[in-house]
Amino acid sequence: MDFSLFYFANDSREFEGNRYQLLLDGARFADQNGFSAVWTPERHFHPFGGLYPNPAVTGAAVAAVTERIQIRAGSVVSPLHHPLRIAEEWSVVDNFSGGRAGVSFASGWNAADFVLAPDNYEDRHRLVREHVEQVRALWRGETMSLTDGVGTQRDVAIYPQPVQRQLPVWVTSAGSVETFRAAGRLGTGVLTHLLGQEPEELAVKITAYREALAERPDHDGWNGHVALMVHTFLGDDEAEVKEQVRKPLSDYLASSLRMLLGARYDGARMVDPKKLSPADTEFIIGRAFDRYFESGGLLGTVDKAARNAAEFAALGVDEVACLIDFGLPHKAVLAGLELLEDVRKRIATGTTRGERP
Repeated sequence: MDFSLFYFANDSREFEGNRYQLLLDGARFADQNGFSAVWTPERHFHPFGGLYPNPAVTGAAVAAVTERIQIRAGSVVSPLHHPLRIAEEWSVVDNFSGGRAGVSFASGWNAADFVLAPDNYEDRHRLVREHVEQVRALWRGETMSLTDGVGTQRDVAIYPQPVQRQLPVWVTSAGSVETFRAAGRLGTGVLTHLLGQEPEELAVKITAYREALAERPDHDGWNGHVALMVHTFLGDDEAEVKEQVRKPLSDYLASSLRMLLGARYDGARMVDPKKLSPADTEFIIGRAFDRYFESGGLLGTVDKAARNAAEFAALGVDEVACLIDFGLPHKAVLAGLELLEDVRKRIATGTTRGERP
Protein backbone atom coordinates (compact mmCIF):
# COMPACT_ATOMS: atom_id res chain seq x y z
CA MET A 1 0.00 0.00 0.00
CA ASP A 2 1.24 3.47 -0.89
CA PHE A 3 1.55 6.38 1.52
CA SER A 4 1.18 10.01 0.49
CA LEU A 5 0.80 13.41 2.19
CA PHE A 6 -2.45 15.37 2.03
CA TYR A 7 -2.89 19.05 2.91
CA PHE A 8 -6.15 20.75 3.91
CA ALA A 9 -5.27 23.41 6.50
CA ASN A 10 -7.79 24.02 9.25
CA ASP A 11 -7.53 27.79 9.61
CA SER A 12 -5.38 29.85 7.27
CA ARG A 13 -5.66 32.86 9.63
CA GLU A 14 -3.61 31.12 12.32
CA PHE A 15 -0.35 31.00 10.39
CA GLU A 16 2.53 33.37 10.93
CA GLY A 17 5.44 33.79 8.55
CA ASN A 18 5.44 31.53 5.49
CA ARG A 19 2.01 29.90 5.38
CA TYR A 20 3.28 27.29 2.91
CA GLN A 21 6.45 26.23 4.72
CA LEU A 22 4.91 23.02 6.06
CA LEU A 23 3.69 22.12 2.57
CA LEU A 24 7.16 22.55 1.09
CA ASP A 25 9.06 20.94 3.97
CA GLY A 26 6.70 17.97 4.05
CA ALA A 27 6.95 17.59 0.27
CA ARG A 28 10.74 17.51 0.48
CA PHE A 29 10.59 14.84 3.17
CA ALA A 30 8.13 12.76 1.14
CA ASP A 31 10.30 13.10 -1.94
CA GLN A 32 13.44 11.97 -0.14
CA ASN A 33 11.74 9.00 1.48
CA GLY A 34 9.36 6.36 0.20
CA PHE A 35 6.14 8.34 -0.14
CA SER A 36 4.22 8.29 -3.40
CA ALA A 37 2.57 11.70 -3.72
CA VAL A 38 1.57 15.07 -2.31
CA TRP A 39 -2.08 16.15 -2.63
CA THR A 40 -3.42 19.72 -2.32
CA PRO A 41 -7.13 20.63 -2.51
CA GLU A 42 -9.27 23.36 -4.02
CA ARG A 43 -11.10 25.46 -1.43
CA HIS A 44 -12.67 28.90 -1.67
CA PHE A 45 -13.93 31.76 0.47
CA HIS A 46 -13.49 30.22 3.92
CA PRO A 47 -10.63 29.88 6.44
CA PHE A 48 -11.17 26.10 6.51
CA GLY A 49 -8.84 24.93 3.76
CA GLY A 50 -8.45 28.51 2.60
CA LEU A 51 -4.70 28.21 1.94
CA TYR A 52 -5.54 26.18 -1.16
CA PRO A 53 -7.75 27.97 -3.69
CA ASN A 54 -5.85 26.52 -6.66
CA PRO A 55 -4.08 23.13 -6.50
CA ALA A 56 -2.30 23.75 -9.80
CA VAL A 57 -0.49 26.72 -8.24
CA THR A 58 0.50 24.81 -5.10
CA GLY A 59 1.33 21.79 -7.24
CA ALA A 60 3.75 23.86 -9.32
CA ALA A 61 5.43 25.03 -6.11
CA VAL A 62 5.79 21.43 -4.94
CA ALA A 63 7.18 20.46 -8.35
CA ALA A 64 9.92 23.06 -7.99
CA VAL A 65 11.28 21.54 -4.75
CA THR A 66 10.90 17.81 -5.51
CA GLU A 67 12.20 15.30 -8.02
CA ARG A 68 10.33 12.01 -7.61
CA ILE A 69 6.91 12.14 -5.94
CA GLN A 70 3.63 12.48 -7.80
CA ILE A 71 1.92 15.88 -7.55
CA ARG A 72 -1.85 15.63 -7.34
CA ALA A 73 -4.97 17.74 -7.01
CA GLY A 74 -7.13 16.46 -4.22
CA SER A 75 -9.30 17.80 -5.74
CA VAL A 76 -10.13 20.08 -8.66
CA VAL A 77 -13.78 21.13 -8.30
CA SER A 78 -14.26 20.78 -12.01
CA PRO A 79 -17.78 22.33 -12.37
CA LEU A 80 -16.22 25.65 -11.30
CA HIS A 81 -13.92 25.63 -14.35
CA HIS A 82 -13.78 25.11 -18.08
CA PRO A 83 -12.16 21.75 -18.91
CA LEU A 84 -9.72 23.52 -21.25
CA ARG A 85 -8.44 25.54 -18.33
CA ILE A 86 -8.05 22.45 -16.14
CA ALA A 87 -6.09 20.66 -18.86
CA GLU A 88 -3.87 23.70 -19.53
CA GLU A 89 -2.99 24.33 -15.90
CA TRP A 90 -2.18 20.72 -15.13
CA SER A 91 -0.15 20.36 -18.28
CA VAL A 92 2.01 23.18 -16.94
CA VAL A 93 2.39 21.25 -13.66
CA ASP A 94 3.21 18.12 -15.65
CA ASN A 95 5.95 20.00 -17.47
CA PHE A 96 7.33 21.63 -14.32
CA SER A 97 7.53 18.22 -12.66
CA GLY A 98 8.80 16.20 -15.61
CA GLY A 99 5.60 14.12 -15.87
CA ARG A 100 4.43 13.73 -12.27
CA ALA A 101 0.99 15.39 -12.33
CA GLY A 102 -2.32 13.74 -11.41
CA VAL A 103 -5.83 15.08 -10.81
CA SER A 104 -8.81 14.01 -8.75
CA PHE A 105 -12.05 15.53 -10.01
CA ALA A 106 -14.75 16.57 -7.52
CA SER A 107 -18.28 17.80 -8.05
CA GLY A 108 -18.12 20.23 -5.12
CA TRP A 109 -20.49 20.29 -2.17
CA ASN A 110 -20.45 23.84 -0.83
CA ALA A 111 -22.97 26.04 -2.62
CA ALA A 112 -21.00 29.18 -1.71
CA ASP A 113 -18.12 28.03 -3.94
CA PHE A 114 -20.43 28.20 -6.93
CA VAL A 115 -20.45 31.98 -6.99
CA LEU A 116 -17.71 31.21 -9.53
CA ALA A 117 -20.13 29.23 -11.72
CA PRO A 118 -23.68 29.45 -10.32
CA ASP A 119 -25.34 27.87 -13.36
CA ASN A 120 -23.35 24.66 -12.85
CA TYR A 121 -24.40 23.86 -9.30
CA GLU A 122 -27.48 21.74 -9.92
CA ASP A 123 -25.81 19.80 -12.72
CA ARG A 124 -22.40 19.42 -11.06
CA HIS A 125 -22.37 15.61 -10.81
CA ARG A 126 -22.97 15.12 -14.55
CA LEU A 127 -20.42 17.82 -15.36
CA VAL A 128 -17.69 15.98 -13.46
CA ARG A 129 -18.15 12.91 -15.63
CA GLU A 130 -18.06 15.02 -18.80
CA HIS A 131 -15.01 16.95 -17.66
CA VAL A 132 -13.04 13.81 -16.89
CA GLU A 133 -13.49 12.60 -20.46
CA GLN A 134 -12.90 16.04 -21.99
CA VAL A 135 -9.70 16.70 -20.05
CA ARG A 136 -8.41 13.23 -20.90
CA ALA A 137 -9.07 13.85 -24.59
CA LEU A 138 -7.35 17.25 -24.52
CA TRP A 139 -4.42 15.68 -22.67
CA ARG A 140 -4.04 13.14 -25.48
CA GLY A 141 -3.78 15.96 -27.99
CA GLU A 142 -7.36 16.01 -29.25
CA THR A 143 -9.12 19.30 -29.97
CA MET A 144 -12.33 20.81 -28.62
CA SER A 145 -14.68 22.72 -30.92
CA LEU A 146 -15.82 26.01 -29.35
CA THR A 147 -17.21 29.37 -30.40
CA ASP A 148 -14.88 32.36 -30.05
CA GLY A 149 -15.68 35.98 -29.20
CA VAL A 150 -16.88 36.90 -32.71
CA GLY A 151 -18.97 33.78 -33.29
CA THR A 152 -16.40 31.75 -35.20
CA GLN A 153 -16.21 28.03 -34.51
CA ARG A 154 -12.68 27.03 -33.59
CA ASP A 155 -10.93 23.74 -32.86
CA VAL A 156 -8.59 24.38 -29.95
CA ALA A 157 -5.94 22.25 -28.28
CA ILE A 158 -3.93 22.79 -25.10
CA TYR A 159 -0.42 24.15 -24.80
CA PRO A 160 2.08 23.30 -23.53
CA GLN A 161 1.68 19.69 -24.47
CA PRO A 162 1.96 17.48 -21.37
CA VAL A 163 4.85 15.15 -20.67
CA GLN A 164 2.72 12.12 -19.74
CA ARG A 165 0.73 10.51 -22.52
CA GLN A 166 -2.16 9.80 -20.15
CA LEU A 167 -3.21 11.92 -17.18
CA PRO A 168 -3.61 9.90 -13.94
CA VAL A 169 -7.20 10.59 -12.82
CA TRP A 170 -9.28 9.99 -9.69
CA VAL A 171 -12.86 10.89 -8.84
CA THR A 172 -13.48 12.23 -5.34
CA SER A 173 -16.32 10.70 -3.33
CA ALA A 174 -17.64 11.84 0.04
CA GLY A 175 -19.22 8.41 0.42
CA SER A 176 -21.87 7.94 -2.26
CA VAL A 177 -21.72 4.42 -3.68
CA GLU A 178 -22.96 5.83 -7.00
CA THR A 179 -19.88 8.01 -7.21
CA PHE A 180 -17.71 4.93 -6.61
CA ARG A 181 -19.54 3.14 -9.42
CA ALA A 182 -19.22 6.17 -11.70
CA ALA A 183 -15.46 6.17 -11.12
CA GLY A 184 -15.35 2.51 -12.06
CA ARG A 185 -17.30 3.12 -15.25
CA LEU A 186 -14.95 5.99 -16.12
CA GLY A 187 -11.90 3.87 -15.44
CA THR A 188 -10.45 6.26 -12.85
CA GLY A 189 -9.21 5.91 -9.31
CA VAL A 190 -11.22 6.99 -6.26
CA LEU A 191 -10.22 9.49 -3.58
CA THR A 192 -12.33 9.27 -0.42
CA HIS A 193 -12.31 9.68 3.37
CA LEU A 194 -14.02 8.38 6.51
CA LEU A 195 -15.80 11.59 7.51
CA GLY A 196 -19.26 10.22 6.74
CA GLN A 197 -18.80 6.48 6.34
CA GLU A 198 -17.75 3.54 8.46
CA PRO A 199 -14.90 1.25 7.35
CA GLU A 200 -17.32 -1.62 6.67
CA GLU A 201 -19.38 0.64 4.40
CA LEU A 202 -16.25 1.72 2.58
CA ALA A 203 -15.34 -1.91 1.86
CA VAL A 204 -18.74 -2.46 0.21
CA LYS A 205 -18.30 0.65 -1.92
CA ILE A 206 -14.81 -0.37 -2.99
CA THR A 207 -16.23 -3.71 -4.12
CA ALA A 208 -18.92 -1.88 -6.13
CA TYR A 209 -16.23 0.34 -7.66
CA ARG A 210 -14.12 -2.59 -8.77
CA GLU A 211 -17.13 -4.45 -10.17
CA ALA A 212 -18.03 -1.41 -12.29
CA LEU A 213 -14.43 -1.09 -13.41
CA ALA A 214 -14.33 -4.74 -14.50
CA GLU A 215 -17.44 -4.20 -16.65
CA ARG A 216 -15.75 -1.62 -18.85
CA PRO A 217 -15.47 -2.87 -22.46
CA ASP A 218 -11.78 -1.93 -22.53
CA HIS A 219 -10.99 -3.40 -19.12
CA ASP A 220 -7.37 -4.54 -19.24
CA GLY A 221 -7.07 -6.16 -15.84
CA TRP A 222 -6.24 -2.98 -13.91
CA ASN A 223 -7.85 -3.28 -10.47
CA GLY A 224 -8.24 0.43 -9.91
CA HIS A 225 -6.79 2.65 -7.22
CA VAL A 226 -8.48 3.77 -3.99
CA ALA A 227 -6.81 6.53 -1.98
CA LEU A 228 -8.13 7.12 1.54
CA MET A 229 -7.53 10.43 3.31
CA VAL A 230 -6.87 10.03 7.05
CA HIS A 231 -5.66 12.40 9.78
CA THR A 232 -2.13 11.52 10.80
CA PHE A 233 0.20 12.32 13.69
CA LEU A 234 2.52 9.90 15.47
CA GLY A 235 4.58 9.87 18.65
CA ASP A 236 6.19 7.46 21.09
CA ASP A 237 3.50 7.65 23.79
CA GLU A 238 -0.19 7.01 23.03
CA ALA A 239 -1.61 9.13 25.87
CA GLU A 240 0.73 12.00 25.09
CA VAL A 241 -0.20 11.98 21.41
CA LYS A 242 -3.89 11.94 22.31
CA GLU A 243 -3.54 15.09 24.37
CA GLN A 244 -1.40 16.74 21.70
CA VAL A 245 -3.98 16.19 18.97
CA ARG A 246 -7.18 16.60 21.04
CA LYS A 247 -7.64 20.34 20.62
CA PRO A 248 -6.34 20.80 17.05
CA LEU A 249 -8.20 17.76 15.72
CA SER A 250 -11.38 18.70 17.61
CA ASP A 251 -11.15 22.24 16.21
CA TYR A 252 -10.59 20.79 12.74
CA LEU A 253 -13.61 18.50 13.09
CA ALA A 254 -15.70 21.40 14.38
CA SER A 255 -14.79 23.52 11.34
CA SER A 256 -15.54 20.61 9.05
CA LEU A 257 -18.84 19.93 10.84
CA ARG A 258 -20.04 23.49 10.42
CA MET A 259 -19.19 23.41 6.72
CA LEU A 260 -20.79 20.01 6.06
CA LEU A 261 -23.94 20.47 8.11
CA GLY A 262 -24.57 23.84 6.52
CA ALA A 263 -24.03 22.59 2.96
CA ARG A 264 -26.76 21.65 0.53
CA TYR A 265 -26.79 18.10 -0.82
CA ASP A 266 -28.99 17.30 -3.81
CA GLY A 267 -31.07 20.41 -3.21
CA ALA A 268 -31.96 19.64 0.42
CA ARG A 269 -30.52 21.54 3.36
CA MET A 270 -29.22 19.29 6.07
CA VAL A 271 -28.80 20.48 9.67
CA ASP A 272 -28.35 24.17 10.46
CA PRO A 273 -25.24 24.14 12.68
CA LYS A 274 -26.39 27.34 14.36
CA LYS A 275 -29.40 25.48 15.77
CA LEU A 276 -27.24 22.95 17.58
CA SER A 277 -26.78 23.67 21.28
CA PRO A 278 -23.22 23.98 22.61
CA ALA A 279 -23.76 20.70 24.45
CA ASP A 280 -24.92 18.93 21.28
CA THR A 281 -21.97 20.28 19.31
CA GLU A 282 -19.52 19.26 22.04
CA PHE A 283 -21.02 15.76 22.13
CA ILE A 284 -20.80 15.30 18.36
CA ILE A 285 -17.22 16.56 18.21
CA GLY A 286 -16.22 14.41 21.17
CA ARG A 287 -17.64 11.27 19.60
CA ALA A 288 -16.00 12.10 16.27
CA PHE A 289 -12.65 12.70 17.97
CA ASP A 290 -12.76 9.37 19.79
CA ARG A 291 -13.65 7.52 16.59
CA TYR A 292 -10.91 9.17 14.55
CA PHE A 293 -8.27 8.73 17.22
CA GLU A 294 -8.95 5.06 17.75
CA SER A 295 -9.60 3.71 14.27
CA GLY A 296 -10.30 6.43 11.71
CA GLY A 297 -6.77 7.67 11.18
CA LEU A 298 -3.09 7.15 11.86
CA LEU A 299 -2.95 8.77 15.29
CA GLY A 300 -0.88 7.51 18.21
CA THR A 301 2.09 5.17 18.21
CA VAL A 302 3.81 3.44 15.32
CA ASP A 303 2.43 0.06 16.40
CA LYS A 304 -1.16 1.29 16.44
CA ALA A 305 -0.81 3.19 13.17
CA ALA A 306 0.65 0.14 11.45
CA ARG A 307 -2.31 -1.97 12.63
CA ASN A 308 -4.80 0.64 11.41
CA ALA A 309 -3.02 0.96 8.06
CA ALA A 310 -3.12 -2.82 7.63
CA GLU A 311 -6.86 -2.74 8.33
CA PHE A 312 -7.31 -0.05 5.66
CA ALA A 313 -5.44 -2.27 3.22
CA ALA A 314 -7.75 -5.16 4.10
CA LEU A 315 -10.73 -2.97 3.13
CA GLY A 316 -9.26 -2.66 -0.37
CA VAL A 317 -7.48 0.69 0.07
CA ASP A 318 -4.43 1.10 -2.18
CA GLU A 319 -3.06 4.32 -0.74
CA VAL A 320 -3.30 6.15 2.57
CA ALA A 321 -3.27 9.91 1.98
CA CYS A 322 -2.03 11.26 5.32
CA LEU A 323 -3.57 14.62 6.27
CA ILE A 324 -0.93 16.25 8.44
CA ASP A 325 -1.75 19.99 8.62
CA PHE A 326 -4.72 20.05 10.99
CA GLY A 327 -3.27 22.48 13.48
CA LEU A 328 -0.21 20.99 15.18
CA PRO A 329 3.10 22.90 15.40
CA HIS A 330 5.28 22.74 12.32
CA LYS A 331 8.24 21.08 14.06
CA ALA A 332 6.06 18.45 15.70
CA VAL A 333 4.46 17.52 12.37
CA LEU A 334 7.84 17.11 10.68
CA ALA A 335 9.14 15.00 13.57
CA GLY A 336 6.07 12.79 13.24
CA LEU A 337 6.86 12.16 9.60
CA GLU A 338 9.94 10.20 10.65
CA LEU A 339 7.67 7.79 12.54
CA LEU A 340 5.22 7.70 9.64
CA GLU A 341 8.07 6.50 7.43
CA ASP A 342 8.50 3.62 9.89
CA VAL A 343 4.81 2.74 9.44
CA ARG A 344 5.21 2.82 5.67
CA LYS A 345 8.17 0.45 5.88
CA ARG A 346 6.27 -1.95 8.15
CA ILE A 347 3.36 -2.15 5.73
CA ALA A 348 5.76 -2.64 2.83
CA THR A 349 7.41 -5.56 4.61
CA GLY A 350 4.24 -7.00 6.17
CA THR A 351 5.39 -6.21 9.71
CA THR A 352 2.70 -4.49 11.82
CA ARG A 353 4.08 -5.21 15.30
CA GLY A 354 7.35 -5.28 17.15
CA GLU A 355 10.53 -3.35 16.54
CA ARG A 356 10.70 -0.64 13.96
CA PRO A 357 12.38 -1.73 10.73
